Amino acid sequence: MISQEVWVQVAMARKGLASMDEERSYTWTGAGGPFTVTIDSGVFAPSSTSRVLGDTMQINPGDTVLDAGCGSGVLSFVAARAGASRVIGCDVSQPAIDCANANARRLGLDDITEFRCGSLLEPVSDIRADTVIADISGVPDAVAEATGWFPDGRGGGPTGAELPIAMLADIKNHLTPHGRVYLPTATLQDESKVLRAARRVFGDDMRALASRDFPLPNAISRAKDVARLISDGVIRLNQRGSRLFWRLTVWSCGPA
Repeated sequence: MISQEVWVQVAMARKGLASMDEERSYTWTGAGGPFTVTIDSGVFAPSSTSRVLGDTMQINPGDTVLDAGCGSGVLSFVAARAGASRVIGCDVSQPAIDCANANARRLGLDDITEFRCGSLLEPVSDIRADTVIADISGVPDAVAEATGWFPDGRGGGPTGAELPIAMLADIKNHLTPHGRVYLPTATLQDESKVLRAARRVFGDDMRALASRDFPLPNAISRAKDVARLISDGVIRLNQRGSRLFWRLTVWSCGPA
């Protein structure tokens, strides 16, 4: 659940009242933790999706792991601590790559991890992985703008399905014959489009491993462009009393 403190910080940032020059410390308490990383200014902080993914994915000793959309490197470090022999993270943001490299050095994991800058899976064209952590932004641009979740204000496209679908189109080229992908989807995006794209790649080799519900503040749902996505059925929310919730699902794609 996103804490009230986080929402206050987001609101301050959107009004220009929060400093954008300060580093923040973040302590991961999920699988492989606890450990503390630094989140530099302009770098996406670990989210609810990160926590569910980290607690759900299974890394086998000796695995080669790709962490797509690695941000500050948190899930890469979870994989390294779980026994992966090599972890390669990639992100379109150079500040994120610099941040992840610095965190790896502080944690003593820079001999296992490396981080490359570029769009989607382009920076790792030479890699075939046993496990891909596919946490590419799947939030519609309108939601990203309304929430302030992303430092650059951009999400995963008009419906939130565009970036994940582009990644899935190329993902088989980055897997070993028995490789698997941990793919998060959400009712906060056009989830059906993402799942159709995943099934074109993996067929029936898809299993839902975990689902969690998270609240979406009413003020966000009333933002004009977000409200239109809800009205059009792109975003699907459940109401409990006066609160609206979206659902996150983590899928394992590939051989069981």
